[in-house]
Order: sequence, then C-alpha cells, then structure tokens
Amino acid sequence: MIRPRLSSVIERRLLVNYRVDPYVAAALLPAPLRPQLVRGQAVAGICLLRIGGVRPAWAPAATGRTSENAAHRISVEWDGPDGVERGVYIPRRDTASRLNAFAGGRIYPGEHGRADFTVREDPDAVRVAFATRDGEVAVDATVEPAGELHGSGLFTDLAEASEFFRLGSRGLSPRAGDGTHLVVLELSTDAWKVTAGRPRSVRSSFFEDSDRFPPGSAVLDSALVMRDVPADWSQGEPFRVGETFSRGCGVGAGAA
Repeated sequence: MIRPRLSSVIERRLLVNYRVDPYVAAALLPAPLRPQLVRGQAVAGICLLRIGGVRPAWAPAATGRTSENAAHRISVEWDGPDGVERGVYIPRRDTASRLNAFAGGRIYPGEHGRADFTVREDPDAVRVAFATRDGEVAVDATVEPAGELHGSGLFTDLAEASEFFRLGSRGLSPRAGDGTHLVVLELSTDAWKVTAGRPRSVRSSFFEDSDRFPPGSAVLDSALVMRDVPADWSQGEPFRVGETFSRGCGVGAGAA
C-alpha cells in the first residue's frame, strides 16, 4: 500500500506539559497502551502547532499551506515484538484549517475538529488560545522564552526533556468512525531542536475537567518551544485496539 508523505516546516510548536497521576492517565488509554512514567508520574500535555509549507512531498514549497493546530497528548509505551516501544496517544486534534479538517482521517491519519485560534507572538512571550466549535475544549496558554528549563518535576534539564520528546516519535489516535483501531501519524526530521520555555499562564478545559482529572491529579509542569524545523509526515501501520502489537510502526524523530 502506498501511503502519502507530506513535507512541511514547523514554524512554531509549543509543548505545554503536565505531570499526571499514572492511574488517572491509564484510565484514559486504550489497550495495549500504558502511560510512560518519568519519576513515577505520567506525562501529558498540549501541542500548539503552527505548521507551514504543508504539501505532498513531490510538490514545490511555494504550493504549501499554513495552519494553526492543536493536539492533546499522553506519552505512552507498549510491548512490541522487539521490546518496549513508545509514542504519544492523541485523543483529539483540532485545527483552524478547513482543509486539515477535511483531509484528516481521509487523506492522512488523524481526525481533526474545527477550532478558532487567537495567536499573539511578542519577543517576550507567545500566546496561543483556541476554542473548539463543538464547545468541548478551550485552551489559553502564554509561554515566555527561558534560557534553561527550571521548576519541572519531570525533567532535570532541557537536554533530558528534549530527548524524551524526541523519542516519543509516534502519534497514535482513534481512527475516524472506528473504535477498533488506532492510526499512526509519523513525523521525521533531521533538524530536531527545542528550547526551554516558562509557562506564564495556562488554562485548559481538558486538564481542568474534574471528571477526567480529579483535583490534584494533573499539574502544570513545563513548556518547550520548537521553531523553524523542516519535517515530513507519513502514515504508519494501523493496529487493533485491545490486542498486543505484532509489529512495530517505525518512525523518525518527533510527533505532533
């Protein structure tokens, strides 16, 4: 089966990270996935992504499109044929782009809901806010640049955080209209680089939902920033929920 590959530039990517009670995180995951733990805590968060130059890999860069997107994520692992494998489970993706909403789940993996975004980028901070049109999720995050990663209960320094997310290299999400399979969106780049951020203020209806996360079970931890990174996206092999993987999915560095 020939799977389309998309080329792009990650113009700006904010990774806003939470440390989460592992039992609470586990309850949100389909088998065979389980939370990947760091110092006894699960890792979850929001990826706020402006992606530019999106086009088929064979097309000229000038034909690419730019859009604002968001993904809620939980870092996961599972037992593969060659040992423990890892990635991120993405229960929902949202986008400002009608094209992305149409193509997601049809042309490439990952169903996208529609959302309205407000973005402001200043030298001392980046603010990204969005509200989904189905009324389910609202996020308002302001992140300022930082020379080093400070105050994280998950990671001792920027290098450790960068390597953790670099190796979390597969985005797994429910297949549109099908509760029996997860689909895989693979991102590869030879230019992986993140810098430290400091969350100035973050509000997330997803993580503040007490039915999903009882009080104290999801705590804002840290933020990372990625800018101007060329990246390719391709479809991985889907697999059935509730079954042990019989093969790996394979991917380069990074996942939305």
